[in-house]
Amino acid sequence: MKAPETIEKKPPLADHTDASSGPKPAPMTPIRNTPKDGETAAIAWQTEPAHGLPAPLSDPWHLMRSVEVTGLAQRHKRLPLVDFFRTSPSARAFDLLRTRLLHTLREHGWKRVAICGPTAGCGASFTAANLALSLSRVSGSRTVLMDLNLRSPGIAQAMGLERAALYTGDMRGFLRGDIRLEDHLLAASDSLALGLSNAICSDASELLHETRSAATLDDMMQRTRADVALFDLPPVLENDDVAAFLPQVDGVLLVSDGQQTTAAHLKACEGLLAGHTELLGVVLNRSRAGDGFATAGS
Repeated sequence: MKAPETIEKKPPLADHTDASSGPKPAPMTPIRNTPKDGETAAIAWQTEPAHGLPAPLSDPWHLMRSVEVTGLAQRHKRLPLVDFFRTSPSARAFDLLRTRLLHTLREHGWKRVAICGPTAGCGASFTAANLALSLSRVSGSRTVLMDLNLRSPGIAQAMGLERAALYTGDMRGFLRGDIRLEDHLLAASDSLALGLSNAICSDASELLHETRSAATLDDMMQRTRADVALFDLPPVLENDDVAAFLPQVDGVLLVSDGQQTTAAHLKACEGLLAGHTELLGVVLNRSRAGDGFATAGS
């Protein structure tokens, strides 16, 4: 018989892999459950998040206060919301405006739209409110409407949300980062969030100039994952609020009043916007019958 062969045990090969290259496995932390009498202690292992990776943020849409838009009450001087009259020519006009706007935004990868008129009373808030409602009916999309007409806020009144604005309408505090996004924005639906304002700001231009206001809005866009953000702004020709805010938007919808806006007004607005942002179109409000859109057009 042959003698059994001796098997030489070799030391394990050294791992020359650079530990700094490639992702490192997350550490495992034991979680010990205190045993009851007669039981064996069980150890469960929980994976901890890797160092340096930010924790995922929760969707603020599910944390916002829910509200119902009730802008039809006649005892208040509210703007007519054509969303409640789906067969009206005005509703069809806003739907057409919505579709044209979405085509333009998607073509260029834009999301932020300012809405304003040359002078007061042109219907910018009326247009912003109804366009937001129309956009909110697009399946699978999210729209945010912000009332940045800080000298004369009107979206809360337009939507019948004056009472809600008393508690959540501190736009100054929100822009400066003093109020959390989920405590300021209101969820009118699964696809429409509203940022209301309940106070007049005499220093609105300075507030809109601030870098922390820009940072707040950047964070809002990222966390809400909004497809479109509409910003209702004061008249272009009455102060420098719009000029201060132009760096924050991709384009402007200019609202022209068929009874008071002149060609000189429009030319002056185009001159102020040129070189700073895109003029997405001119919405004709209160036009004469037969002009194409009875309420709005582009």
